[in-house]
Amino acid sequence: MSQARTHLSVGVAVLRETPAGRRYLLLRAWRYWDFPKGAVEPGETPLQAAIREVHEETGLDDLEFLHGEAYAETAPYNRGKVARYYLARTRTDAVVLSANPVTGIREHMEYRWLGHPQAAQLVTPRVKLILDWAESLAAGATPVTANSTSARSKQPQRE
Repeated sequence: MSQARTHLSVGVAVLRETPAGRRYLLLRAWRYWDFPKGAVEPGETPLQAAIREVHEETGLDDLEFLHGEAYAETAPYNRGKVARYYLARTRTDAVVLSANPVTGIREHMEYRWLGHPQAAQLVTPRVKLILDWAESLAAGATPVTANSTSARSKQPQRE
């Protein structure tokens, strides 16, 4: 029996190529590290919301989506929440952690650009599945659907 989706959160696994190798942007909220993400607002597509969230949370505005609208989703967590992530590259290394435009409260305490092994040590198992998905795509893999125990990767349907 499948669980109904109650809330979709969207974000972007942001990477940057450096002379030292590929680096992923992680943001820390309290003790949890994750990629930039947030809620879809009325009238937005999930991809539009993901782009907005990255800009609001980091100031980054030069995202290049490496596989178009391909995404991976987590299994449901936290009472049915599902997080959908896209993969994008930036050439910008400076990140500005801003306050939430509605509440005025900073959502993140710090950020780090980390290689895959270092990032994998900081994130929860749920986010590690997304990190591994992003790393495989960045290394040249084609997005595929995975089983329910791993991040579910999707290509949007063309109509």
